[in-house]
Amino acid sequence: MSSSALVCRLDASAIPLLSPREWRDELALRHQLGARCLTLFGRGEERIRITAVLCEADGTLRALRTETPREQGYPELTTDWPVLHCFERELHEQTGLNLAGHPWLKPIRFEGQPAAALDAYPFYRIEGKEVHEVAVGPIHAGVIEPGSFRFQCLGEQVHHLEIHLGYQHRGVERLLGSGDPRALAPWVETIAGDSSVAHTWAYCAALESLAGHEIELEAEIARAAALELERVAMHLAGLSGLAADTGFLQGASTYGRLRTTAINTTQRLCGSRFGRGALRPGGGRLSLDASLVKTVRENLELLRGDLALIDELFLSSWTVRHRLQGAGVLTEHRARELGIVGFAARASGVPIDARAGAARGAYGIVPIESVTLSDGDCWARARLRCEELGASLRWLTGIIALYPSWRPTRSALGPLAPGQLVIALVEGWRGEVIHCLETDASGALAHYKVQDPSLRNWMGLAIAMRQNEISDFPICNKSFDLSYCGNDL
Repeated sequence: MSSSALVCRLDASAIPLLSPREWRDELALRHQLGARCLTLFGRGEERIRITAVLCEADGTLRALRTETPREQGYPELTTDWPVLHCFERELHEQTGLNLAGHPWLKPIRFEGQPAAALDAYPFYRIEGKEVHEVAVGPIHAGVIEPGSFRFQCLGEQVHHLEIHLGYQHRGVERLLGSGDPRALAPWVETIAGDSSVAHTWAYCAALESLAGHEIELEAEIARAAALELERVAMHLAGLSGLAADTGFLQGASTYGRLRTTAINTTQRLCGSRFGRGALRPGGGRLSLDASLVKTVRENLELLRGDLALIDELFLSSWTVRHRLQGAGVLTEHRARELGIVGFAARASGVPIDARAGAARGAYGIVPIESVTLSDGDCWARARLRCEELGASLRWLTGIIALYPSWRPTRSALGPLAPGQLVIALVEGWRGEVIHCLETDASGALAHYKVQDPSLRNWMGLAIAMRQNEISDFPICNKSFDLSYCGNDL
């Protein structure tokens, strides 16, 4: 059974090793031809091997490689292709590679540096007698992860927001590169706790490709169902937060109540409200049988019925609309320029959705509806999440109607193929989750690269806040709904 995850496996020895100049020229050409950079990373000490993974205009994946001495590096590409800013900054942080002329080599997560380095970093400042600075964080009220936000304001208007992360770097990629790669699922599930299913599916799909293992239909359906339930739960949580921030208490309480129904459904299927343990290489244990199908259908019907009521009240409320409409605008041009992904991109008119039009896996059996809006403001991001909730619930209802029971088994994977590079992409609720695994000549894991969509989208929040009032920050922040730990790997 083909996987709904987008997986590309390449013979590493067959990827041409270009000179830095040839590599830059080829990247520039691909950019002009409409290719989109999915990820860019490097490894090594004195000589750094750099891999760029592109999605061509026709949807095919391409890997471009170069190798260069660390001190020599290459002239930066961010100025001409701003989407690369986070990748080149991370590349410099992790390897020390020289990127001549780069406009802003601020660390992504201050990897390997003492904690004092975070406080010592010079924030950008706007000069002027009437300009004032507002600092928020890194410790926030409630149960929330640490992150620092510095606003440069003239009166109430924000002219610049600098987001400062890296307070909880956990060394995820280093940990994933050690031990048996088949036993990493419990760690992968905690990369970003609100995207446990998406990250674990990308990991499983990559490993299964390396092992030449094809999963059964029931496992594929179970994985997609778990992913859509995760999407439903997190969109409900986000809408609950937006409703609370706009003072619409009926929405805050009702969306929050319905989230409990969604995560309890996941728990009934696999034993964990957050999908922990549902997916494992070679299969999984998220199952639906005759004793559960009635309960699951009732839960889905409850969600659909109650959402129709609360969505109508939420979206017709003049208070909500007045608060969200026109706030935090991210134009289509900026979204494309920065490489924004997920629902934040789709709300700005960028139709990026790895599930849409898929002729493979569970999404080939029951197509998913993908929604795109054009306004790019907080109102568009809220409306789009309402639309995606409905689409996910319709998909879940449709797949259960066709397959009212599934009990996937799990079979052991064989040895991993040597000298291979695998890229696995899963459309999580926040956007593209990407895992890249490369094996050495003996089939052992040589490199593990993880990418959460938050890495790419934090800059979108910073740009969207410009020319807004500082009081708009809570709703802008919640409308993007980004992960601190997803960035601070």
